[in-house]
Amino acid sequence: MTRLPRVTGADMVRALEKEGFVLVRQRGSHAYLRHPDGRITVVPLHAGETLGVGLVSKILRDVKLDRHRLETLLG
Repeated sequence: MTRLPRVTGADMVRALEKEGFVLVRQRGSHAYLRHPDGRITVVPLHAGETLGVGLVSKILRDVKLDRHRLETLLG
């Protein structure tokens, strides 16, 4: 089984912005991002906490990215 990278919410938002997603709005600690082709997702931004593996997996499914592409975007 492949391992997903451990990332914070802020790192995930930066990676998705590199992929072309735009921060549409933020409500409290949740950032709503949308891609021009219609894909959307919500990323929680909780002061440096890493996102859980299940949540990272759900975000990747929402935005139709694989683990390798995320690792590339994270640098």
